[in-house]
Amino acid sequence: MRLRADQSRQYAARPDMEAGATFAARYAKTRGQTEQLALPLSAEDCALQSMPDASPVKWHLAHTTWFFETFVLAGALPDYRLFSPQFRVLFNSYYVAVGERHPRPERGMLSRPSLDEVRAYRRYVDAHITRLLESGRADAQALELIELGINHEQQHQELIVTDLKHLLAKNPLQPAYLEAPSDAVAAVTAPSAWVAHTDGIRQIGHAGGAFYFDNEAPRHRVFIDGYAMATRPVTVGEYADFMADGGYRRPELWLSEGWDVCSAHGWAAPLYWHTVGEGGDWTAFTLHGAQSLNRAEPVCHVSFFEADAYARWADARLPTEAEWETFAATQAVDGNFLDSGRLHPAPSNSTGAGAAQVFGDVWEWTRSSYEPYPGYRSAPGAVGEYNGKFMANQYVLRGGSCATPASHIRASYRNFFPAAARWQFSGIRLARDIRWNA
Repeated sequence: MRLRADQSRQYAARPDMEAGATFAARYAKTRGQTEQLALPLSAEDCALQSMPDASPVKWHLAHTTWFFETFVLAGALPDYRLFSPQFRVLFNSYYVAVGERHPRPERGMLSRPSLDEVRAYRRYVDAHITRLLESGRADAQALELIELGINHEQQHQELIVTDLKHLLAKNPLQPAYLEAPSDAVAAVTAPSAWVAHTDGIRQIGHAGGAFYFDNEAPRHRVFIDGYAMATRPVTVGEYADFMADGGYRRPELWLSEGWDVCSAHGWAAPLYWHTVGEGGDWTAFTLHGAQSLNRAEPVCHVSFFEADAYARWADARLPTEAEWETFAATQAVDGNFLDSGRLHPAPSNSTGAGAAQVFGDVWEWTRSSYEPYPGYRSAPGAVGEYNGKFMANQYVLRGGSCATPASHIRASYRNFFPAAARWQFSGIRLARDIRWNA
């Protein structure tokens, strides 16, 4: 399963491939971070699945290991012996070219293998990957696939957090995953302002020189009309005003499909918001348990449909992904990520003058459909199934969230979800059209 020469850099490490020992340290750090996320959990916590779109923590631990075993060790070590041949089916996600897969909605029924067996599986594969790297026998393709595997595991670190939150929210005890951080957070934030951009031809997509996913390429030119972007994401308080103005009861604000989904599911607020009794105050379930709403925080857990409806109500719109990337390209990748341990969006410290919270806190919906860039070609073989086959019926999100590892995100990064998805830390940044006088 070798990548085409003209595409292999899409999954590659830096051109000056790290020495094996350094690469092994990066691998060990990423694997260790995943284990740390599971440490506060019981075996029961790790085994359950709350919905078909989510997976048990135990499955995430095993699947990320399966990825290294299947795509790296089986090809790089001719004498490698699988930890368990049954795992090849149990922990395959969607790689049809690899073979059979256990049904996704039934991952929570895998009481066996046990959590201890899955952790033994991780140790077994880790030992082989480490020896491969430290021996200097890993060729360029193996290193590229290990780099892809490291980034793949970081994606699953985020999924562990989001899937776990959905699971714990289903428990009537409303248990906390971790204690809330002790530092005080602001209760107010500066009014949002607008950052204007003139029209013109711009370049978007990854420029090369470091790791990137294939869906970020090729870099290409786009024409962008004049537009303005909000300096910060929409807050809880602003979204509550939309709700108070009948936002969920006004079909004229909604796309037709969005209104149908909203009506069918009885949406009246973002996911995880609840009231106690008639006319009670809103609270939100968080990974620290139920908490009162902070009006200064970025609103999150809203679908594309809700984001679009809010934008119409606010006399604005969602940005295109080209607008978002052009806006973000000059901003430092700095913010509230998984590494902070907050695991919840934080209020902006913006004064209102410049862009804030471009990265981290909440993924920001764009109005762009997830589709291939001009000239895109997926890699041959099973690895080519990583991104390309999902380019239908999804919308692009940008910027990362409080559950995204900081080293994983960049301005060109394209996340994607169906329009009705709400369990990710997805939020809203507004855009507007502007016209420049000649």
